[in-house]
Amino acid sequence: MRSPVVAPVRDPAFRMEPGLEGVIGASQAQLVGQFGQPRLDVWEGDARKLQFSGTACILDLYLYPTTRSRDPLATYAEARRSDGRDVDKAACVTALRGSGTR
Repeated sequence: MRSPVVAPVRDPAFRMEPGLEGVIGASQAQLVGQFGQPRLDVWEGDARKLQFSGTACILDLYLYPTTRSRDPLATYAEARRSDGRDVDKAACVTALRGSGTR
């Protein structure tokens, strides 16, 4: 029987964009504090996807383990409308923060 392969934690690239301050680099607890409970919380290996939604948009945040944090941190964001069309990520973050979904 083969032993599982244990890979060292690699630091992912943080995809910071204007308007995503406080989101990229945030932990799950910090994101819940900003947006309320996620609509989806999916684990794939050591990566985690949190999905927050409101009437204006759907925001997917991808969290990965890093060497600087015990908890996975948000490294990338995607935003879209409910019909699948892309929407500005910063505008989506602002809308979800102000929507009172918390």
